[in-house]
This record gives sequence, structure tokens and C-alpha cells, in this order.
Amino acid sequence: MSELYRFIHAEKANYPIVLLCRVLHVARSSYYAWRDGEAARQRRQAADDALAHEISVLHIASRKTYGVPRVHAELRRLGRRVNRKRIARLMRERDIRGVTRRKHRSLTRPDKKVKLPLDRGHLETGT
Repeated sequence: MSELYRFIHAEKANYPIVLLCRVLHVARSSYYAWRDGEAARQRRQAADDALAHEISVLHIASRKTYGVPRVHAELRRLGRRVNRKRIARLMRERDIRGVTRRKHRSLTRPDKKVKLPLDRGHLETGT
């Protein structure tokens, strides 16, 4: 949808906005709302870029081990209130990944020298 609005914005010097909106089946109010929202989108993008820089600094400081939960906790500890899903989106968009822990493996090995107790009831019957 935003491609249509960009097209209208580019062609408004050549054609009236009313005509462009009618031909493209777009409400004029939607175009004007999109145009007025451009400044807000730019501010949001700048805020996202600044937050992504903070996230990458924390990620590098953790030797690239921190994932979303730890980065979120660290930002909260520093006084930044940011949604966890926003952090996840920014990390995903910029391909920042934490190191996942390995699954727990038991290191206990059975002792081959141990003799298992025999079931005496089974042996006494002779069968």
C-alpha cells in the first residue's frame, strides 16, 4: 500500500492528487495520513537505529553470547524500558544472535565391573 502512496507523492507535480487517488482506488484521507506520518516513521527509525546500536554494544561486551532475554534484562538494569519483542525484532533484522546453551548431558557411565543381583526366585524353580 505504501508503494501506491509513494507513487502518488512522486506524481503529484504532474497530476492532481484527487485524480491519482481516484484512479488508484485510494482514499485521499489515507494518502494525507500516510504523508503526515512520514516524520513519525523517520523518528521511529532513528530511535530503532539508536537502540540497535545499544543492543550491539551489549552483545559485543558479552562476547556475543547474550540473546534477547539477557539483552532485555541488561537494558532494564540500565534503566531503559524497552519491549522484549522490539529487541527481538531489531536483533533479528540486524542478524544479531546469542549463543544457545548445549543440552545437559549426563556424564555418569555405568560401571562394567559391578555384578547385577540375580533374581533368585527365577533360578530356584529350574525353569
